[in-house]
Amino acid sequence: MALNGIWRLHPLRVRYQETDQMGVVFHGNYVTWFEIGRTEWIRAAGYDYKSIESNGLLLPVVDLSCQYIAPARYDDTVVICTRIESCTPLRISFQSQVRKVKEENFANAEIPFGEALPGDLLVEGGTKHVWVNTDWQPARLNKVMPELYAVVSGGE
Repeated sequence: MALNGIWRLHPLRVRYQETDQMGVVFHGNYVTWFEIGRTEWIRAAGYDYKSIESNGLLLPVVDLSCQYIAPARYDDTVVICTRIESCTPLRISFQSQVRKVKEENFANAEIPFGEALPGDLLVEGGTKHVWVNTDWQPARLNKVMPELYAVVSGGE
């Protein structure tokens, strides 16, 4: 199975500092959680942003979507579900979900795309990115880091 079809799940317990006066997770924290999901997806695939950046590549966000369905609250157990939605040599899109889960599902996991994800959907959305060099010019991932491109494009 191609890695880009895999949902990678990263567990997170809602911290008190992440909630607002209404007692729910502050809306901007979900964007941070999407970033955690992307970072951990890349790490689970054998890479990290430090090594990618050492190859002269940056991955800025150029688009963000976030739909709030239900709130998370202090001490809830959630999983950040992340998968690669699409990938070309210049662009990559991540699909993200935050789901409230029971303790028994509060773990790192990999779930093939199309299979049911655990828990209740709280937030869904995603981010779109463009690969650029350190001068912020477009960079083709398949030329700069072909081994990473093979992983994220599902061609490994």
